[in-house]
Order: sequence, then structure tokens, then C-alpha cells
Amino acid sequence: MRTAASLPVKDLAKKYSDKLECCENEVEKIMEEIRCKAIERGTGNENYKRTGIATIEVFLPARLKKGRKNLLETRLNIPGRELRSLIAKTFGFQENYIKIFINKKQLQLGETLKDQGVTHNVKAMVLELQQPEEDMRKNVQVEEEEQNEAKLKEKKIERTKRGLEILAERAEMVVDPETTPYLDIANQTGRSIRIPPSERKALVLAMGYHEKGRAFLKRKEYGIALPCLLDADRYFCECCPELLDTVDNYAVLQLDIVWCYFRLGQLECLDDAEKKLNLAQKCFKNCYGENHQRLVHIKGNCGKEKILFLRLYLLQGIRNYLSGNGEEAFEYLNKAQQLFKELYIDPTKVDNLLQLGFTAQEARLGLRACDGNVDHAAAHITNRKEELDQIKKEEREKKKRRLENINTLKEMGYSTHAAKQALHQASGNLDEALKILLSNPQMCWLNDSDPQTNNHQESPSQESIDQLVYMGFDTVAAEAALRVFRGNVQLASQTLAHNGGSLPPDLQLSADDSSSTPSTSPSDSAGTSSASTDEDMETEAVNEILEDIPEHEEDYLDSTLEDEEILIAEYLSYVENIKSATKKN
Repeated sequence: MRTAASLPVKDLAKKYSDKLECCENEVEKIMEEIRCKAIERGTGNENYKRTGIATIEVFLPARLKKGRKNLLETRLNIPGRELRSLIAKTFGFQENYIKIFINKKQLQLGETLKDQGVTHNVKAMVLELQQPEEDMRKNVQVEEEEQNEAKLKEKKIERTKRGLEILAERAEMVVDPETTPYLDIANQTGRSIRIPPSERKALVLAMGYHEKGRAFLKRKEYGIALPCLLDADRYFCECCPELLDTVDNYAVLQLDIVWCYFRLGQLECLDDAEKKLNLAQKCFKNCYGENHQRLVHIKGNCGKEKILFLRLYLLQGIRNYLSGNGEEAFEYLNKAQQLFKELYIDPTKVDNLLQLGFTAQEARLGLRACDGNVDHAAAHITNRKEELDQIKKEEREKKKRRLENINTLKEMGYSTHAAKQALHQASGNLDEALKILLSNPQMCWLNDSDPQTNNHQESPSQESIDQLVYMGFDTVAAEAALRVFRGNVQLASQTLAHNGGSLPPDLQLSADDSSSTPSTSPSDSAGTSSASTDEDMETEAVNEILEDIPEHEEDYLDSTLEDEEILIAEYLSYVENIKSATKKN
């Protein structure tokens, strides 16, 4: 903002305008600008003396239409390359296609500004070079490839989401385990866990996203893995804490997310990394028990799970190093190194087990469970496979029995949802489930549609009414019951018999409502071709998920430790270098 010209400036303006035969106001305006620039320069000089930050006047090419002169602040101890990068970023150039001239000399990229005689208030001229057509084509090609890659990444994430939603829905449905793929949740012994229906879908989605994210991690596709892992974290948060204490998945997920952060170089996530690592440590303690006693009680050993603590200590070491906490970093990295030595496997022992017909993964897991003893590892792997085969057989039979029980109740006229709910309350006992349904006839309305739109039926047939009357029920009660149960004679008779020949009060209202409104039946869809295409896409999405779910239930505990070995050595050397430099100073 400019101030009104002072009296001396007015006098000088009048004097020079007379001599130069110019307009007094124009001369006064020019002299005022000179005065303001002198003040501005003086202020800049004071600032430079106080902070060491110099001002450079940058003259840009005329095509930019920004005014030929612009100011840029910088320190003089930076190399010329950094100034070129700053100018390119500030004024919108491609860094490799500009040259900078200061004091009639081209700026040298490798030398500091100070060494090249650059001073405060110096003038710099930017010369823009013509970009070769070949380079322009390459840049366009690179941009197109990046866009295609981003679209492909987005499609992968969308397919993952759809496939997991389908599998999660199947977990809520009644499916034949022999013919329809679905996701189930098991504890550390391999047996299915009973989960409240309100949380089951969220947990299935959480674990599904986690497995898909881990598959991308193995392929080192960290940019796609991270969104999947973060989605898994979101769904895990919808589950109750007590449930998460029974499985170690949530703790392992935190490690995988932090691993992604570091692999992607997302240093801005250091604070979140610290929270997630602390949460992982807490979850491991809750799940495995103090000193792993709960884990040992369940599995008989904790050798395989130690690999998770190696990763935890390694990631804590890296985080502390990047946060400038050298002592803490050394402590955690040292812990990780000790565990690495303990978990390292002699390749010849793996080969011995391979010759016995086991896979490399089974060999590593078995040797770590048995402290490196080959004979014990062979016996352990064999016994574990037999146990799991038996558990899988029992789980399949249990699933089939549940399916049979639900079909039995459906044949009696109950909806799938009502049958599932009753069996859940009865812990799978068919007779108890039937008693529950008879004692709670309102459960008949538990189905996939809105009960308010499904309890409206036309008048029952006279034949159905006569059947109930023949059984000894009152005509009015018989007709009301048939209206409520949409003409199902079996359900109507069971309910009337269970309630002394009449409907319970809460169902009498439904009977009154149903007598006033006719039913509507849904029309069949004509879009056969479209439905077939959608089904194919859904099958493809599901298959992509199933392909990435590992066959071995302890896949997350298996590692060759090659990456971990490199990182431990790398960050320990960084810490040692800092220690050496500190001692010298």
C-alpha cells in the first residue's frame, strides 16, 4: 500500500517536470515508486541480515504474461540445482527445460549459490528451452500409462469389493458347502467361531479385505494393498473388542498397514504408525496372553508366532529411527535381530522335509514350531494335517446338518430367515427350534422382504378352512389363521393348536389387516441376457478373491525372512553411523 507523497517529493516532481517538460503527476508517481522501492529494499536488507534469507529478482520469459520481474526468497548455501527446481516449481516450468543466468553467467547446478557469487537482491533471468518432440511424445505416453494404471487399480479395488460383498452375503445365507464357495471364520485351532449375526458380515468383510491386501503385499503392489488393508481396518472397528481378543488377525493387520506405509515412503503417517504398532502389541498380549501362555495352551508352542514379534520390533525400530529416536530404534532393532537369529532356518533342513513330500511352507512352519528339529517337525506337520482334515470334515458335516434342519423347517412353512433365527437361538437343535417358532409365531414374518408388504393375502380357499374345521378349530379362528399364514394350513394348525384354538393377540391384528388389502405378486424379470452377464462378472469377482486366499491357514506366519534380514542390517547400520558421528562430535 502506498502513502501520499511527501512535500519534498512534490517539490522535486514540480522541479523536474518543468525541466523535462513532462506531466507533473506522472513524474510524482514515478518518484513515489522509487521511494517505495528504496524502503522495500531497505527492509529486505534488514531481513537478510537477520535471517540469512536473500531475495532474488527473477525475470521470466514474455510468454508467461506475468510481468517480467518477480521476487523469490532463498538461502544462498543451497546448490544451483535446488534454485532451478524452486524456480520451476514456483513459476510452472519443466525443470529440465530451463536455464538460469545470474551476473551474465549460467547457473552451475552442482555449486552453491554463494560459491557462484550470488548475493542478496541479485537479478536472475530464466531462459526457457524448446522441448524436443520426442520428449513431448514420451511425456504424453507416460501420462497415458499412469492414467491407465490408475484406472486398472480402481477396477481391481472395485472387483475386490464386489467379490467380498458376495462372499459376505453367502456367509449370511444357507448354502451347500460342497457346491457354493463361501467365507467362514475359524479360531486358532481351525474350528468355526459362533458370531452374532449383527457382526458376522463386518468380520467376514474385514478378514476378506485383509487377505486380499496381503496378496497384493506379496506381489509388492503396495499402492493397491494399502486401500484394501485400510478397508479391513474400518470393518474390524465395527466388531466388538471382545471378539477381536479371540483372534490375532487385527494385530497382524496393523503390522501390514505400517509395513505398507514404510514401503510407500509415507513419512507423514509416522504418528499413525506409532498408534497402530502400540495397538498391535496390545492385541497380541490380549490374544496370546502374558508371555504367550494362552497360545502355548492352545497350540502347544509359540515358535511360529514369534515371527510376528520380529516384524513388530523391526517396524518399531524403523519408526523410532525415522522419528529421530536413535536409542529406542537401536533397542527394537536389536530385539528383532535376536529373534531373527532364533528363527533362521538351515536350508538343508528344509530340503530334508521337501524330500519327505512336504511343501517349503509346511517345512518352515514345522521347523519353527519344533525349534529346528527335523524329525519332530515331520511328525508335527503330519499330525496337524490330520487334525485339520478332521476339523474340516466335522465343520462340513455341521454345516450340512444346519442346511438340512433349515430345509426341514422350510418344508413346514417357515421362512429361511425364521428358520435360521430359531436354530441360532436353539444352538442348532431342531426340536428346540420348532418349540421356539411355535411359542413365537410372530417369527414367521422374519424373511428377506418387508413384513408389512407380505402379510396381505386374498381370502383363503374354502378347502383350507374346511381342513382346519375338520381338525376341530373354530371357523372364524381358522380363516383368521390362514390369512395370517398366507394360506399355509400346516403353520395355521400348529399355531392354533399351540395357543388353545385361537391366534395370539399380536397376530390377530395381522389377520385384520390382511383381510382389507389384496396381495400383489412380483412379475418375472425379462432381462435374462443382462442377468447372465452380471452373474458371470460376479463369478469372476468371487474367483479372484478365492484365488488369493491361501490354502494354508497359517500362511500369515510364514516368511523366508529375506526382506526382514536386509532391513534389520540396513537400519542398524544407520543407527551405528549416527552413534559414531555423535561420539566424534
